[in-house]
Amino acid sequence: MVRFDEIKFKDPATRAGKWFLFCIATGLLAGLGAIILHTLLNVGHSFFISYIIGLDLPQPAGEPHLIHFPERPFSPFMLVIIPTLGGLFSGLLVARFCPEAGGHGTDAAINAYHHHDGRIDIKVPIVKTIASFFTLGTGGSGGSEGPICQIGAGLGSYLAQKFNLSPREVRILMAAGLGAGIGSIFKAPLTGALFASEILYRESEFEADVIIPTAIASVVGYSLFCSFFGWGSLFKAPDYPFHNVLELGPYTVLALVLMPFVFLFVKVFWGFHDFFQRLDIPLWIKPAVGGVLTGALGILIPHVIGFSYGFIQEALNHNVPLYLLLLVAFAKILATSFSIGSGGSGGVFGPSVVIGGSVGGAVGMAFHQLMPGIVTEPAPFVIVGMAGFLAGSSNVPITAIIVVSEITSSYHLLLPSMLVCSLSFFLCKRWNLYRAQEPNKIASPAHRGEFFTNVLENIRVKDIFNPNKVHAVIPEDMNFVQFCRFFPKTEQHYFPVVDKNGKLSGIFSINDIRQCIFAEDLGQLVIMKDIARKDVIKTTPSEDINSVLKKFTIRNIDAIPVVSDDDPGEFLGMISRREVIDFYNKQIDKIKREAEEHSERYIPF
Repeated sequence: MVRFDEIKFKDPATRAGKWFLFCIATGLLAGLGAIILHTLLNVGHSFFISYIIGLDLPQPAGEPHLIHFPERPFSPFMLVIIPTLGGLFSGLLVARFCPEAGGHGTDAAINAYHHHDGRIDIKVPIVKTIASFFTLGTGGSGGSEGPICQIGAGLGSYLAQKFNLSPREVRILMAAGLGAGIGSIFKAPLTGALFASEILYRESEFEADVIIPTAIASVVGYSLFCSFFGWGSLFKAPDYPFHNVLELGPYTVLALVLMPFVFLFVKVFWGFHDFFQRLDIPLWIKPAVGGVLTGALGILIPHVIGFSYGFIQEALNHNVPLYLLLLVAFAKILATSFSIGSGGSGGVFGPSVVIGGSVGGAVGMAFHQLMPGIVTEPAPFVIVGMAGFLAGSSNVPITAIIVVSEITSSYHLLLPSMLVCSLSFFLCKRWNLYRAQEPNKIASPAHRGEFFTNVLENIRVKDIFNPNKVHAVIPEDMNFVQFCRFFPKTEQHYFPVVDKNGKLSGIFSINDIRQCIFAEDLGQLVIMKDIARKDVIKTTPSEDINSVLKKFTIRNIDAIPVVSDDDPGEFLGMISRREVIDFYNKQIDKIKREAEEHSERYIPF
């Protein structure tokens, strides 16, 4: 099969057109995956939660039930049984066919990007779709974004592999599928493009290569998804204006209040995850145990069952008291840890929205009661709280600002969102929901080769070369006997040869004369001009070290003459392979040390 990157297109426009088609195809696949997943989960909620369990939970304005079943009385017994069975079937499916489809999905996609050249087996999105239906459709606490990340990423990766694209191109289409899935299922195309490029790293760093392909794929996937389920945002909220600078004070307090909740969510979620990993029972039983715990908690606090997006919609509509907002925030942390931490298939992005919105709503109500002249509405704090919690728990501050604006259609809160997301990101850098994130591009295996080359290309010979170091040069007319007398006095292994004008005309090494250095019969017959190679491999002070290293490998030599940029015959000295490698290693150590210091630095506020 011919590789796509080996095809020589006539012009850049043709290649761009090919890539445009690939991005469109990826968007269609991810959008179709989102349609299937959303339909399964929506119908699952209607049938299992509303009909079988009899739990009438509110829905967000942008996600009404697709199918309505007759009302039935609430059954606490079924609230325990149904999530347990869902966890059991999900666990059986994952354990039997595809263990990597368990958990929240986004980490697996990030790991594939960094460590597996973006390659994901096609069975992963298939198993992930069905397993997510059993976990989330039966009442498990989680979000649909984790599954759709892995589903979209898997479909994009499959498309790239079918066309035998290069590893870099596979990674790009994998990320494009991930972003298109998010953009589709959340009805937030810009969020999809930003999320796919920002979620890969713990630092505030973007993967620039994937932004444009993901934007194209996200627009296509979003358009396809909305053509089936209608346009508009996930939540319905007024476009709250921001017009009082004094309100930034309460928003700053909100960022401080979000910090302990981020800490608690990360620690509790990964604590339960690690506990279930160590638990000495079959893999397929663990999600069932999580289902039992989630159902039991749901009897006490039903709002934690399923996505809980309807609860946030009620908070935006001013229908939730302050105590219940805080209660659901704590309970959602536990429920998500039970459902997804046990190995069930679902995401943690959605629960982060719910927890952050609940905390934000509680803070907004408290300030509304204390200073109603400044905080006139508590609902904007629900929106900003969602953004701040996402920024702190997922290390995606820019995505968090945009996603909340898109899913609520409220764009006048960008200023307080920027403040809260920035503070939350810095305050919560020590805790993270995504373990597969790399600190930055330097640490990513996906960029290791590129980084090596880029570092070398930024180093010039003049940065390493010491022009004051003495190197012996050999006149062309020196005879072999004279050289043999001179040789014991030097430790050089390479000997530049110069003509009568002092211009470099050749070079030879000790290896070139090793066999005949003790042959007395050569005497005065041979001069060094006859021994020296005329095709000298040389470099200049302005040449980059990447090019110099390639020259070392041409003849497997250890030193190269340095000549003037203006005169290729003017010998300036020698540069060795060892000097280049030592300098490079020092530069790498310095950059890594600076990156680690930057990563560990805590900025207090």
